[in-house]
Amino acid sequence: MCMNEMHTASHWSAKKGNYVECGLCPHHCSIPEGGVGICGVRKNVGGELGAIGYGIYPAVHMDPIEKKPLNHFLPGSSILSLGSVGCNLRCRHCQNWSLARASPDGLDENFLPVKDLLGMSSRDGSIGVAFTYNEPSINFEYIMEAAPALRKKGSNVVLVTNGYLEKGPWRELMEHTDGANIDVKGFTEEFYSQIAGGRLQPVLDNVRTAFEMGVHIEIAYLVIPGYNDDDEQIEGFVRFMVEKVSPDVPVHFNRFHPDHLMLDVPSTPVSTLVSIREKAREGGMNHVFIGNVAGKEFNDTICPGCGKTVIKRGWFSATSYVKNGKCRWCGRKIYGKWT
Repeated sequence: MCMNEMHTASHWSAKKGNYVECGLCPHHCSIPEGGVGICGVRKNVGGELGAIGYGIYPAVHMDPIEKKPLNHFLPGSSILSLGSVGCNLRCRHCQNWSLARASPDGLDENFLPVKDLLGMSSRDGSIGVAFTYNEPSINFEYIMEAAPALRKKGSNVVLVTNGYLEKGPWRELMEHTDGANIDVKGFTEEFYSQIAGGRLQPVLDNVRTAFEMGVHIEIAYLVIPGYNDDDEQIEGFVRFMVEKVSPDVPVHFNRFHPDHLMLDVPSTPVSTLVSIREKAREGGMNHVFIGNVAGKEFNDTICPGCGKTVIKRGWFSATSYVKNGKCRWCGRKIYGKWT
């Protein structure tokens, strides 16, 4: 048994017949001895739940912060980005399925001790660490150990997450998180059930919680033709963000391309994305971006007060005219984390 299998998980309870129930995410997997939860990284080892993905990070890169995407979080900076394996959703359109569907078995050489991560986190101008590529929250125990230590040394902690966690663990994570890009994959329970293998409401609850706790959040919405691009879903999503969260939270409507189990679905027409962007702005959203499409006009930040461009973006680069968190020209506060 390798070292990461022996790391005991949190948020679980013992059940009859040597089963365990994981309480980390809304699935509440009931796991027999030797079995794993839907995420693939939480295993029943002798009647205890082991975090077998603990510290396993086969993908390590330095990325522009805009790639997360986070457009209002120290724009123009770079961040050390780590990807592990596994996921607690089953998105048919997953674009990182090679990691999301992988097992930690045999990946011991990719074990990254927290002390080593601390040494890496500020090299080459990195502003901190982003846990990304696969779903980071399923490696809850590692992040809960690493994040406080990273922040203590002045490094930012960023999560790129599906937000599919139980309320208690989610609040614990957010207490040690500086920035998060949260996926809202569609805006009906039917979409989440049939396409993502989960439920919508826990994600919406966690979006609100993160914002209320003062975490910088941005939302990604991958627009899939014929599945989540109808007026009802888009308008419902816009109303939720404007009325229940904040009109100032940046939202990224991203272009879908055929992948994984949805190879028969065409790429999102750019015209659809442009139309959705306009509807979102008309609905009250102040910062709406289009992702996976070339064209800086879709990614510049416009001041909601005076209409001037306060962040000009190139290809994962940025020139900011935000001073002390406000528009340089009219003084309107711009939501984000700024230098």
